Amino acid sequence: MTSIQARDSYSKKELEKLYVKDLRLQLVHVLHRHGERTPTASRFQNAGLPRFWPYCSVAQEMISQTLDNEHSPMKWTPFHWQRRIETLDKDGQPILATGPDGDTNSLCKAGELTNKGRITTLDLGRRLRHLYVDQLDFLPKTLEDADILYLRSSSFPRALESLQQVVRGLYPANSRISSLGPLSIITRSDADENLVPNPYNCKRLSQLSTAFAQRTADRWNKTTEMQYLNKLFGKWMPEEHKTVAVDSKPRLSGIYDTINSTLAHDLGTRLPDEFYDSRGRTIIDKICVEEWFSGYQESEEYRTLGIGRLMGEIVARMIRNVESTHREESSSSKYRDKSMSKEKAERNKLKLALNGCHDSTLAAILGSLGTLKNKTWPPYTSHIALELFRKLPVKSVSPPGIQDFNDGTENCPEILTNFHNGPQEENDLSCHNLKVSQDSSKSKNIYLLTGYFVRVRYNDEVVTIPGCTQTGNHLDGDETFCTLDAFKTIVDKYVPHSQQKACQANLNTPAFPETPQPAGY
Repeated sequence: MTSIQARDSYSKKELEKLYVKDLRLQLVHVLHRHGERTPTASRFQNAGLPRFWPYCSVAQEMISQTLDNEHSPMKWTPFHWQRRIETLDKDGQPILATGPDGDTNSLCKAGELTNKGRITTLDLGRRLRHLYVDQLDFLPKTLEDADILYLRSSSFPRALESLQQVVRGLYPANSRISSLGPLSIITRSDADENLVPNPYNCKRLSQLSTAFAQRTADRWNKTTEMQYLNKLFGKWMPEEHKTVAVDSKPRLSGIYDTINSTLAHDLGTRLPDEFYDSRGRTIIDKICVEEWFSGYQESEEYRTLGIGRLMGEIVARMIRNVESTHREESSSSKYRDKSMSKEKAERNKLKLALNGCHDSTLAAILGSLGTLKNKTWPPYTSHIALELFRKLPVKSVSPPGIQDFNDGTENCPEILTNFHNGPQEENDLSCHNLKVSQDSSKSKNIYLLTGYFVRVRYNDEVVTIPGCTQTGNHLDGDETFCTLDAFKTIVDKYVPHSQQKACQANLNTPAFPETPQPAGY
């Protein structure tokens, strides 16, 4: 959960094994956790931990935009300012907050991206550039067309700022043409957000997450492992809650948050040594991963509500890439002219989708694909890469009627990601049904997906999806390359037809499935 130890760049030998000659890289999705930050809440001041940390130099370089309406058109002007934080003394009087060395100028707020977090995310961008630009020649050295990128962040400032740092590492200012203009970064309202699992906006997911958390508490609170943690730092717990437990105050996951935030930064913001006991940290990690993420591994409903929409959108983007490739290679100019609007042509230029998100996002993706087993909490600046490949050569002639498949569905990710189940009811994206029958839709799309493969890498290490190891579900000789059809079939099982309806369903039913529902199949 603390700082990531990034591996060295792939060697030439590793690169040749990972990116084989007869597979062409088509599309990459990268989802990364934000960089190092301060704790989400102030804890253990009684153990000497400062409330305010002096690691946010951005506070001295703040820039906002102010509007001047004295001119036509109205003019935006940068407003430069410094941020200082005010707090209250023991008598309730306002005073300037200070860091451990009396600093007042570079103080961080709770959960804020620190200087180190900015550097590690910048380095991630540089590593992505080295791989996809320098080594693979997949992305251009100079960014001339912003349509090859899809940049999106959750609404949390630390995620947005981390994404900006990654982009700066991937395409520094001197590697973008001057006429390009500002890059677009997409955000969504809380109601539409899916880059972070949100039980506060989904009643059923709140029920499920509460139930799995309580199960973890019941399983671990009275164990010898928890006794060991209490011996380590129970004395530092608040007087009104002296016992360390999964559901203590602060919760065990909150204690872990502070431990890892302090480990990621300087000695001036450290807890007593007992908090960093190796065995203790291993115990905490195991329990917290179970509390927060076991639901994705055990429950299809949990997967559906927590990460299904996001995974559906990722697969839909892959399908659009496949369709675009077939259109471009079609020998029928009539078909090409009929189906290819300017807007769709521009969107089909996409090569890299880059998303600034959170530890809960990455763990949910890994868990939903059945690849979280034996993994620890995602460190700061962790990333997942989902890569779409095409085997060469691939037939370029479409079967009769294939052009009808995508009519009216280019903006329907939840429909696209469910074509194995036939036409869907109208969903919360307001898309109409597919115009083809269930049988013809399935047969046409199996044809479309033939020769396409998906590979998942987590922190530059390849992971194997269990359902992809089955015969016919992977590239011959390499189970890590899942056929797109098999990958899509796995994901389809937990893409909701309507997130809004699913969040209000099953409210009076048990939280745990009656029979095992393992992930990744």
